[in-house]
Amino acid sequence: MTDPSHDRLLIIDFGSQVTQLIARRLRELNIYCEIHPYNTVTDDFLERFAPRAVIFSGGPCSVLDAGAPRPPASVFELGVPILGICYGQQVMMQMLGGQVERGDSTAEFGRAYVVPAKERIDLLNGWFLEEREQVWMSHGDHVSRIAPGFAVYATSPGAPFAITADLNRNFYAVQFHPEVHHTPNGRTLYENFVRLAGFKGDWTMAAYREEAVQKIRDQVGDSHVICGLSGGVDSSVAAVLIHEAIGDQLTCVFVDHGLLRQGESDEVVGMFRDHYNIPLIHADEADLFLGELDGVSDPETKRKIIGRLFIDVFQKHAHAIDGAEFLAQGTLYPDVIESVSFSGGPSVTIKSHHNVGGLPEKMGLKLVEPLRELFKDEVRALGRELGLPDSFIGRHPFPGPGLAIRCPGEITREKLDILRKADAVYIDQIRKHGLYDEIWQAFVAILPVRTVGVMGDSRTYDFACALRAVTSVDGMTADYYPFSHEFLGETATRIINEVRGINRVTYDITSKPPGTIEWE
Repeated sequence: MTDPSHDRLLIIDFGSQVTQLIARRLRELNIYCEIHPYNTVTDDFLERFAPRAVIFSGGPCSVLDAGAPRPPASVFELGVPILGICYGQQVMMQMLGGQVERGDSTAEFGRAYVVPAKERIDLLNGWFLEEREQVWMSHGDHVSRIAPGFAVYATSPGAPFAITADLNRNFYAVQFHPEVHHTPNGRTLYENFVRLAGFKGDWTMAAYREEAVQKIRDQVGDSHVICGLSGGVDSSVAAVLIHEAIGDQLTCVFVDHGLLRQGESDEVVGMFRDHYNIPLIHADEADLFLGELDGVSDPETKRKIIGRLFIDVFQKHAHAIDGAEFLAQGTLYPDVIESVSFSGGPSVTIKSHHNVGGLPEKMGLKLVEPLRELFKDEVRALGRELGLPDSFIGRHPFPGPGLAIRCPGEITREKLDILRKADAVYIDQIRKHGLYDEIWQAFVAILPVRTVGVMGDSRTYDFACALRAVTSVDGMTADYYPFSHEFLGETATRIINEVRGINRVTYDITSKPPGTIEWE
């Protein structure tokens, strides 16, 4: 938990895949919040956390099922505002004396419209400036009777109690998802809710920086920290932050695993040695990683091998550094959320992350993860606060496992060399057309197939590749970037002409969900 001097909002998670977006909307309003699974929120936890307000997330379960997820009843006795969303509305109604029913005829999935039912309330300031508001619904069950003390303030065709509230207790409940992009005025609803709860909106990167530096000093003491640098923004920001806190007690280990982009090794080493004067070990371990990955095609196995080898390399260098007791990583909040499915809970693990899940006991090191509470755009804001150059902060995300997860199927040095060259051409094209800053992430994936082509009147049998470019706010959801056909045609021509080994170029137009941004 963060500094208790901040107002804190608790999000109780019932397993919705978009719970993270609630936190993002609140962070945008400078509100500090934390997501905690429903089955970890106990009476003791509530007393320790002392939230100024609580939000119940959506979820995939039915409140009518035996053993359905519930918050502790004591949450309603805290005397703080509560907002229930979708499943959160239904569990609130059921626990407070209302009724929920199943019903295919009232199910709503996707875009819907709500209309006001009676007088306006402060929660809805800025809503219903026209006759109706667009919202995003995703529910099968519906509230059939509201709990005593509640009144109805908006309805939809499938949700007669789309917005309800008990104004005396400051309890609010909506059947739709205000956190998603498809509820255009959702941010306003959250803004009204935190204003009603009396939040000061003091969650800033300057405040976070100050608190994080002190927390690092308190945790580390006089010990030495090894920071694993991957070459990406996250680990780099973590390293600079930790260096500010403890100075020469930090040594960075840059693991060159042979899976980096073209020229990346020289760029990272130069920045940290020349500009920040941070002690740096450049560990060239390409042969080790590529040897262990030889013949491996399963993506989860790749990630686990890379994670294990990172630990082995760090452990080797830790033994050579006197007083090294901590390993620092650039773990982010979305990494934690995507990797961990709470025991017995309704959400599912999307994919494992090489830097999540703790350290093996044999390593004998404790973790320092100063970015674990932050989303990607917040890390960039912290990087600017720390003075990192915009040219580096604005770089597209690059995964810790590197090109291994952009090379579906078996990994070979030949495929990696082809991939690096193709990726360099693609990014050069994006920069030349002035599109780099409009795109959240762009890269090439080399496909595990060869295709027949014709070049110079001769038959070719080379690899196909897929271009990927997405727009996003936080990496939790994403849409493909709408390149013009002219751009795609020009880029495909350049790759085929300049990169020996590729004779076919495709463009991936899958959003997230249903896909993920990376291919593996």
